[in-house]
Amino acid sequence: MTENNKSRRTFIKQSLTGAAAFTIVPRFVLGGQGFLAPSDQLTKGVIGVGAMGRGHLRYAGARTVAICDVDTRHLAIAAEQIGYPVKQFADYRELIELPEVDIVHIATPPHWHGIMAAEAARRGKDIWCEKPMTRTIGEGKRVVEAIRQHGNIFRLNTWFRFQDIFYGMNVPVKKIKKLVDSGMLGWPLKVTISRHTGFDWKFYWVGRDNLPVEQAPPELDYNMWLGPAPYKPYSTHRVHTTFRGYWDYDGGGLGDMGQHYIDPVQYFLNKDNESPISVEVDAPQQHSDAVGIWRRIEFTYADGCKIILDGEGRDVGMPYIEGPEGKLYRGFQSDIPDMERRLAAFPEPAAQVTDFIEAVKTRQRFALNEENGYRSCTIVNMGLTALRLGRSLKFDSQKQVFVNDDAANRLLDQPMRGPWSI
Repeated sequence: MTENNKSRRTFIKQSLTGAAAFTIVPRFVLGGQGFLAPSDQLTKGVIGVGAMGRGHLRYAGARTVAICDVDTRHLAIAAEQIGYPVKQFADYRELIELPEVDIVHIATPPHWHGIMAAEAARRGKDIWCEKPMTRTIGEGKRVVEAIRQHGNIFRLNTWFRFQDIFYGMNVPVKKIKKLVDSGMLGWPLKVTISRHTGFDWKFYWVGRDNLPVEQAPPELDYNMWLGPAPYKPYSTHRVHTTFRGYWDYDGGGLGDMGQHYIDPVQYFLNKDNESPISVEVDAPQQHSDAVGIWRRIEFTYADGCKIILDGEGRDVGMPYIEGPEGKLYRGFQSDIPDMERRLAAFPEPAAQVTDFIEAVKTRQRFALNEENGYRSCTIVNMGLTALRLGRSLKFDSQKQVFVNDDAANRLLDQPMRGPWSI
């Protein structure tokens, strides 16, 4: 553990110890209207303040004290939105070195997530990272290793396993997990994620294979935007909101929405500590640079459970979950007689730590953390690897490598450009 990490842990512990005595005094007595005690509010720095990052400049319990972006226009908009002076940087390394930053919020394109999360962990920061957790399986491993070593609190920003209505199911995931845990559906289970079960694969996130070479705008440091990614000539469609259509930075609709859709499945199937052992793909040949569409991706676990990603909507009328004893359809409808009444007799799923700020203060692992987040992101990256290679693959769930496939394993840890490494 770094000295910075140790000192921050000491501060938080001392703050918690004195919190009860401190906060019983009204805040207006201590410092005027709006005053927050140190025990009540943490500080954060946000890396990447485009549309996504600006949406996270304010959340309860954390005050933004620094922002970073390679686009000066983004910085100016974010600074104005914050409305009070904050430190501004073009290089994220300066932000994560700040001793006054407790939490680093990473809202960049995914090709930066792994490097920034691992480096923030080594600097003793707690981390809130946008999905997907990392662009490759190998980068995910490095993030997990860094957090294990330094004891950080990590949150991945897809929340459906613990809050909100889950897309077309019309109920929170907790209720789906309760049904699965009850055994009423039987085992093994097949989960189908398609437009017919309430999920949109956003195939508008596709790349173009005939990009014009353009001049990067003066406000954008394009070389820094690329960072570890291979050098490609600048084109407007390659950056900012449309970057998802290019393999170097993300993985199209699957990269964008895959962890939102698949992470809750890992949770309610009780598979947070394992990965599927195979992935089969049905898709057109993918371009080497531009992400394309796909028809179907099928993941299979060692016990026979399956996750089906139906891209073309072929499975009309398919249940969301199908087991040997029953089916669950969109809107939490089932063919199990008297399901709701029977379900009420079963225990609720175990409680989770779902308040990130409290997790940071109390040093409790957050509900969606580096370990289970890595596992659900690995499923997404297994699918993307199979798509890029245009064939089905076998995967070793324990070793976290593809079986007897050198080409697939070369995509686990892809080369990084220039000085960048993780």
